[in-house]
Amino acid sequence: METGRLTVLKGKTPSRLKQHMNILRNWGKVKLKGEPLNGCSSCWRGLGRGAMKPLYLLLTLGILAVRWCAARLGPSELECWFVEEQGGGRGMLQGVTKRPAVLLLRQGTGEPPPRPDLDSSLYLKVHDPAGSLGDSLKGSVAPSCELNRYVPSPAASDWAAVLTPEPYSPRSLDGTWLVVSLSSPHVCLSSLLQLSQSQSVTSSVSIATAVLTVFSHSPVALMRPGENATLDLSFTYAPPYSSGASSSLGPPPFGLEWRRQHRGTGQLLLAVTPGLGGQALGSPEGAVAFASWDEEGVESPWSGNGTLLLPDVKPHQEGTHLATVYLPHLQAQVALKLKIQKPPKVTLTPSPMVWAYPGQAPPELLCLISHFYPPEELQVSWEFQNGIGGGIREAGGQAWRSSYRYHPDGTVSVSAYLRPSPVTVEQHGSRYICVVHHSSLQAKGLSAQVSLEVAGVSGPSLEDGVGLFLSAFLLLGLLKGMEWIKSFLSLSPDTKEKKSY
Repeated sequence: METGRLTVLKGKTPSRLKQHMNILRNWGKVKLKGEPLNGCSSCWRGLGRGAMKPLYLLLTLGILAVRWCAARLGPSELECWFVEEQGGGRGMLQGVTKRPAVLLLRQGTGEPPPRPDLDSSLYLKVHDPAGSLGDSLKGSVAPSCELNRYVPSPAASDWAAVLTPEPYSPRSLDGTWLVVSLSSPHVCLSSLLQLSQSQSVTSSVSIATAVLTVFSHSPVALMRPGENATLDLSFTYAPPYSSGASSSLGPPPFGLEWRRQHRGTGQLLLAVTPGLGGQALGSPEGAVAFASWDEEGVESPWSGNGTLLLPDVKPHQEGTHLATVYLPHLQAQVALKLKIQKPPKVTLTPSPMVWAYPGQAPPELLCLISHFYPPEELQVSWEFQNGIGGGIREAGGQAWRSSYRYHPDGTVSVSAYLRPSPVTVEQHGSRYICVVHHSSLQAKGLSAQVSLEVAGVSGPSLEDGVGLFLSAFLLLGLLKGMEWIKSFLSLSPDTKEKKSY
């Protein structure tokens, strides 16, 4: 299925483009040989090869443009699963059932093709006045889709009680409701669908209207510590047709809530009801949200913005962020993930080389992996490379790691140790390599290495010559000093007295 711009241009299209080009070339060549076109022997008169090339190029570009535009419209239908809980006795959950369902997003005025394998109540032709369902899926891969039943009700949170002063929902919210949840690497969406109450019983498809839709184009945000995180959130609302209220009065009041869940704990980040005089609730993290309708003076459908800004994020702020939009008796929620990552720094000591005698073990190696996050996604291994450009195998010896050391900025450090096995003369020039893999790094990871020098294998190096020269110079100075002291002490007292005069 062609679902995105990149797929269309770089996936299946090149092979199809070659087919179209070959067909058009052959077609042009046949006509240029003088064969009639639809019985008209003079239709191709005066056309040469130079005039034919622009024609089939234009035709090819037209075909590609049609395919590209169709792909940008997003999928015309979505395969979903209708998930329903089966209750048992005494309020116990007996099980969960799954049935296939289909959402028709773009269909003509005619009857859609029959689907005898589907229940008519789950074969839904979706009317989306705001267009948010189709627009959010443009250029995205096919998302996973789940349908559940929904019952309009007042908000359970105390701060949102101002949205529903009356205890009962209006008659415009009667009927059957479903909530559809879509998720993909590029979008997450939740939409409340109201099924039409005036449709034919014999129809094989049900009509549903998207009333409240909440979506985000950044379902996963990867940030580094100290950066400003932006969690995108948009929502649209189209009032039910049977509401009877004039849409020219403007959009209804709404509430916005952001919560964080991480490792079994939850925290309220922000809760606000714009325009209703309620006090904004939130944590002292400096979170800011754009809680407003885009244009309040126009008629429905309306669109709003609830994007959350988190300045100077720290590792403890990662987790699942739940964004809930409240309308009177309606609520829709999406879950966004904020992941904090910082790549480690790797240093290996001693460096750049270690010495050992044949049959003895080199000194202990220390690989320091510092200031990274998260700690759970770290892998450290020791490798041994035989000579320059030789094969790589697992390093022999005893390896272990220290406990994590936590820094004030939330990052961690850890030390990896290797006590190498005794070496042989043949291993001279080999390398010990500390290899680090982390979720913030590329697939090859990071590494640090140290060379192995086996004593007695090679002649003295430049460093050895410099050391010998300095040692000889110091020894010569020491001998000269001792000779001067000896000569001074050997002088007689008379000689000392004469020198004193």
